[in-house]
Formats: sequence, structure tokens, C-alpha cells
Amino acid sequence: MRREDIEKKTEELVIPILEKRSFELWDVEYVKEGPEMYLRVFIDKEGGIMIDDCVDVSHELSDLLDEYDYIDDEYILEVSSPGLGRTLKKDREYEKSIGRDVDIKLYKPVDGSKEFTGTLIAFDAENVTIKIDEEEKTFIRKETATVKLHIEF
Repeated sequence: MRREDIEKKTEELVIPILEKRSFELWDVEYVKEGPEMYLRVFIDKEGGIMIDDCVDVSHELSDLLDEYDYIDDEYILEVSSPGLGRTLKKDREYEKSIGRDVDIKLYKPVDGSKEFTGTLIAFDAENVTIKIDEEEKTFIRKETATVKLHIEF
């Protein structure tokens, strides 16, 4: 099974688990790190996710993963919060982040800089638009290395 198929099937299994708890799915990723494969499920809720929330979802999802058994590789299941400075990858993550401050890092400089911080005001399949002070700036999505929620220190 392809990585994308594993992630999609896992999303289908975990969404009902999350809905009954009023949690949201942030992301699912199936990745290789060193010799290990990881199936990571990032969840969120109003007020933030606690460790007990992660444990409960992990136990219930683990049972379903054993039952459906669609992943051939050995893997480690991790269920966690996406964290404060979460990376935006999917359209639903961008949608939830409209009006919030984001940090954009680019592969190549634009106007002499590779890093920008501003309020996310729009996005589509090709572009991301932020407002910096009173100026709107649009970046090509495939030219962005990362787009993360901004953390105030």
C-alpha cells in the first residue's frame, strides 16, 4: 500500500473516534525515520489536547489498525497534538488558520528575504497570501519551504 493510501485509510478510521470526543484531525503522516516507520496522527480540540486524550485515541485507533491490518510494514503509532508552531500542509489546515499569524520560509529569497511573518488572509492550490502591516504579499505554495503558525515569545 502506498504512503498516501495508508494516510487516507488511517484518516477514515480515526475521524469517527475524534468526532465522538469533539476533537479535530490536524494531520496524518506515515514516514520513515532512520530504520523505523512511524504512523503519526495529530489531533486538536478547543483549549488544546492533553496527554490522556492522546492515550485514549491511540488505544482505540490501535485496536482498529489491528483489526483492519492494512499496513504491511512494522511501524510505531504516535498520537499527539500538532504543537504551537504547527506546520500547515493541507488545505483544511490553511482554512483553520485564516486570520492567524504565520511564518513563511522560502527556498529562494523574495525582495531580499527568505522569511516573512504576517496574517494569513487567503490561499488556494497555487498561492498563499499574507498581510504584513497594511501590505498584502502572495507567495507561490510550491516555492515555500514551510508555513507555520507564528509563536509569540
